[in-house]
Amino acid sequence: MATVRETTYDLLRALGLTTVFGNPGSTEEPFLQDFPADFHYVHALHEASAVAMADGYAQATGRPAHVNLHTAPGTGNGMGNLVTAWHNRTPLIVSAGQQSREMLLMEPRLANRHPTELPQPYVKWSHEPVRAQDVPAAFMRAYATAAQPPSGPVYLSLPLDDWHQLADPPPQVRTVATRFAPDPRRLREFAALLAASRSPVLVLGAAVDRAAAWPVAAAVAERLAAPVWSAPAPERAAFPEHHPHYRGVLPYAIAPLAEKLTGHDVVLVVGAPVFRYYPHVPGDHLPPGARLLHVTDDPDEAARAPVGDSLLGDAGLTLAALLDLLPAADRPTPPPRPTPEPPGTDDPPDADALFAALAACWPADGVLVQESPSNLAALRRRLPVTRPASYFTMASGGLGYGLPAAVGIALAERDTGRGRPVVAVIGDGSFHYSVQALWTAAQLRLPVVVLVPVNQQYAILKAFAELKSTPGVPGLDLPGLDLTAIARGYGCATRVVDALPDLADALTGALRADGPTVLPTPISTAIPTLL
Repeated sequence: MATVRETTYDLLRALGLTTVFGNPGSTEEPFLQDFPADFHYVHALHEASAVAMADGYAQATGRPAHVNLHTAPGTGNGMGNLVTAWHNRTPLIVSAGQQSREMLLMEPRLANRHPTELPQPYVKWSHEPVRAQDVPAAFMRAYATAAQPPSGPVYLSLPLDDWHQLADPPPQVRTVATRFAPDPRRLREFAALLAASRSPVLVLGAAVDRAAAWPVAAAVAERLAAPVWSAPAPERAAFPEHHPHYRGVLPYAIAPLAEKLTGHDVVLVVGAPVFRYYPHVPGDHLPPGARLLHVTDDPDEAARAPVGDSLLGDAGLTLAALLDLLPAADRPTPPPRPTPEPPGTDDPPDADALFAALAACWPADGVLVQESPSNLAALRRRLPVTRPASYFTMASGGLGYGLPAAVGIALAERDTGRGRPVVAVIGDGSFHYSVQALWTAAQLRLPVVVLVPVNQQYAILKAFAELKSTPGVPGLDLPGLDLTAIARGYGCATRVVDALPDLADALTGALRADGPTVLPTPISTAIPTLL
């Protein structure tokens, strides 16, 4: 008879889960022993990096990914990026070791005391099998749960002595639906409201990109002759940002957001929360007289929205169905978006100048991963995203995601054969949260490029301090960090870009390299306006 371990590996093969991200620990060794030659273990030096790498890999491949953590301490190390995976709607199967069942009553060293509670509430399902023989079936349920909408991470706590037990007959490999269509009657109501609207506007979120729905989103915008905004703080780009209807990213505070929507009577939000706010700037959620229609595949997201009527459905299927119902609008095309002023020529440059230079040499099929909060507005202003599945960041607001996610995305680009270049823009503060991911990129010889705007401070926190009138906050400066030495220590090539005319040559060379390259670039220390 087969063991639990053998049966589980057979199931993982059948599900296409032959890449395992992790950092091995003693409670995981019985699972990892005699690691199969047809599997790939992606070794991270820290569990936070392992989780984010798996997140990036899952998003780039469009399939669930498996990350293996070390019992309670390892789960704790990975929790920040597990929170991000939850908000990113990333289908992750997180397995973690557990102490031997025979000792659990005594709570020995490395026992996970309350394993199903530890990752809550940032998983869709958390489980420790009652019997060793239930482990393979638990993986099957975990896969089905993670993949179904709203997709997200799940967690399995697995005692180390389960793997060598004799298994039950293997569970049936099942497929599950990952998209569902909207209610036809309510859809017609939404279509009628949009058709009768005097001045509709579209607000699109990450689910549009996850559904590969850029073309139909553009068609709906053109049919309605409506402007298009990105929902605030989006983790993925949802619309071609060089399209004449595109207006930019909405601010993530209540009053400024409503002000941007002034003049519109119907606001159609597709694939995003209503809304992702952070600084509390009170006001009305919508301008006077406006009605909001919300399309989401998440009932909880619909329930917590402070305004609007909801329609449950996949973003792409709903937009396609709306397109079939909408007549062409009898109104002029929205006026073009104002062109940004040319960037300044200060030395050192500001973020606008840096990202204008980056845009000038950006690879046509490049993938942008960003985690530079204080420079985000400048980045989005200067470097439009013009291709689907080309922009990734954290929906949670937590740092430490971007750098390892870029490694996972670069690995996915290699494994899928697409080979698109991956460039990560990571602030010099964010850089250190999961810096260990550089070693994995070097070991895998992934040509990911990490551009680091260096201002030697947490500028975003200084901006918040100004907004909230909280002077004298300690710990906001970052002196004495040698990014070049750190990058080389992890096995990366590195080059300091002291002058913007050198950026194109540095980027071109880095994209051709046989491994990762870190490009620290000094920028102005001026504090950007938060909103």
